[in-house]
Amino acid sequence: MYTLLVSLVIGLFVAMLFLQFYFRIKVLKVYRVLVQNRVQFNAGDLFRKDRLAEVKEQYPTRATDIQTFADHINYSVRMASVLILLITLFGAILMYFR
Repeated sequence: MYTLLVSLVIGLFVAMLFLQFYFRIKVLKVYRVLVQNRVQFNAGDLFRKDRLAEVKEQYPTRATDIQTFADHINYSVRMASVLILLITLFGAILMYFR
């Protein structure tokens, strides 16, 4: 039972880790487009819809790229939070069954 649980934990952890890297690559691709077009905004602008709307008004030709970047960043932050929660949960489960 313990080896099955350990292998399940390792498999889920590796799957979440690769999924996280996949979304990081997607974020970097969109970020590269924004940098090449000299779109500038603060990090806090990504998490507030009213500020993001102001940035999109400043750069109307890149509004879809800005929204895509903000969505990917938000999703990546949520996924990182889930990954931390899963690591903690799996660690607790493994400590309990030990």
